[in-house]
Amino acid sequence: MVRPRWRGRIQNDQQPGPDVTRYYLGVDGGGTNCRIRLADANLVTLGEATIREASNLQIEAGAAAYQSIGKGVDGALEAAALGRDILKRTYACFCMAGGRSESARDAFAARDWPFAAVRVYDDIDAAHAGALGGEEGAVIIAGTGSAALAVVNDDRHQCGGWGFHVGDQMSGAILGRELLRRAFEAREGLVSGSPLTEAALQKLGGDLQDIMDWSFPKAKIVPKDGSAEPPVDIVVEPTTIGGKTYDDFVIGRAPVDFGNFTHLIFDYFDKGDPIAKELIDLQLGYVDNYVRWFKARGATRMAPTGGVSERMYPLLVERYGDFIVRPQGDNLSGAVILARQNFAGSE
Repeated sequence: MVRPRWRGRIQNDQQPGPDVTRYYLGVDGGGTNCRIRLADANLVTLGEATIREASNLQIEAGAAAYQSIGKGVDGALEAAALGRDILKRTYACFCMAGGRSESARDAFAARDWPFAAVRVYDDIDAAHAGALGGEEGAVIIAGTGSAALAVVNDDRHQCGGWGFHVGDQMSGAILGRELLRRAFEAREGLVSGSPLTEAALQKLGGDLQDIMDWSFPKAKIVPKDGSAEPPVDIVVEPTTIGGKTYDDFVIGRAPVDFGNFTHLIFDYFDKGDPIAKELIDLQLGYVDNYVRWFKARGATRMAPTGGVSERMYPLLVERYGDFIVRPQGDNLSGAVILARQNFAGSE
């Protein structure tokens, strides 16, 4: 089996003796859900849990992901009928949306974890390991976010995955945002509309003023548990880049809020809606760029993963032929594979 030079971030505080039963924990932390799987030394699944909350490392400086993993670990232990005492013999691999940032991976690995060891990866690494069984080839993620990774002759080639604000072409979030932009222009008569554009506006109540208010950043945050009244102020540390310090920030709609419109796009695409077709053509154009990039680096196959890819799979096969292969497994299976690859010899 090929074991590429993965680029995770590791935190290792406890090392049990070699005679102690070990466990592996994989985490698939996405922009919409956080999934956790606990497995034995042979990667047999013992328990799983899904926390339906965003777990992107860029959200709340990783605090949201930390909480989601904590809840998910409790759920996986309950499903496996095991106690928390096994965590000191558990080796964990977190594959997280937003993990393209090295600083975010470092900070997340350094948090207080109850495991024998932890390694933090970008979510594309889990997608690759799961979809190709740890072997060589190319993978794209097209879900709420997007990313791409190929391993060819043991060389790792990563592209994309820079986040909603400056990247994430191929993602459901970008596709959904493009739909809403087109819907606004169509309502005002600047461009042609369709049943899809009107359905998108109606999904948010139909009034452009209200939708504008929905989309705009808010200056205050209200905790989810409603514990603070009135809404609380938050403080963000200034960031210095390119010799300039930025101390302002905005809080607006999360990528998942735009990504939720992709179901609507595909439903109307199946009905022959012309704007849906334009948006899917846009999406295929993004994929074209990655396919060319992969082939230029010697990749001979590509496994598309993520919810958007799943809906597009027949179109991808039609467009790219046998370059497209079905994923063998999902991100969660990939996270567990990576956990064993990293820690199987760490006793």
